[in-house]
Amino acid sequence: MRKVLLVLLVLVVGGVVVADRLGVRIAQNEIGKQVAAQYSLQEQPDVTIHGIPFLTQAVGGEYDHIDVVISAWTQQGVTIQDVKVDMRGVKAPLSEVISGNSDNVTARTATASAVIPYEVIKKQAPREVKSIGPKGDDLSVELTGTVAGLPVDGTATVAVKPTARGIAVTPLSVGSKGGAQVPMALVRRQLTWLVPVADLPVGSRISKIEPTADGLRVSATAQNVRLNDLEQRPKSRTK
Repeated sequence: MRKVLLVLLVLVVGGVVVADRLGVRIAQNEIGKQVAAQYSLQEQPDVTIHGIPFLTQAVGGEYDHIDVVISAWTQQGVTIQDVKVDMRGVKAPLSEVISGNSDNVTARTATASAVIPYEVIKKQAPREVKSIGPKGDDLSVELTGTVAGLPVDGTATVAVKPTARGIAVTPLSVGSKGGAQVPMALVRRQLTWLVPVADLPVGSRISKIEPTADGLRVSATAQNVRLNDLEQRPKSRTK
């Protein structure tokens, strides 16, 4: 009798585990569909709901941690890569999830990060910029051409800063390969440019920029996010 009860217990527990894992896959797929529709994505993003058991979270309508990975995202004609959204303290009533409605789905915090490849940054740059790479907290830029009629051929160090209109790229110094030294005021006037990516898909402005080997890794964090309102949030254009 004990063996029979033990077998039954194993089967019950196994059934709960299977149901839990099946439930989390269904929920992750449904969230991915909603995000793809909301942002008009060509590919459905990968969604991971952390925490075990899932069913307890689903019934309670509260999830500790949800990750969303979007392969690429375009803003103002600029496509950025490796977009990730880390949501904490997500409240999603079970009835809303089942019906595919995100009106009452909220997150205590949502942090988005992405990589802006250097080739994308170069496309926005003046024609004198030939290549871009990381240099500590700044960027190193190879220059060839003329500035205010003066020849320039060398390497410049440029700073990157988030603004309301996008990422501002501003020369800090220029090293010449033997030619005349061009005044920095003229260099900044002609070789300052803007990458028009100001916000990430959490409805919040970029607040952190980190140069990496592949491009600029940028991030933004929003508090008390209502997922259904992200695209409708008004974006401030003041610095």
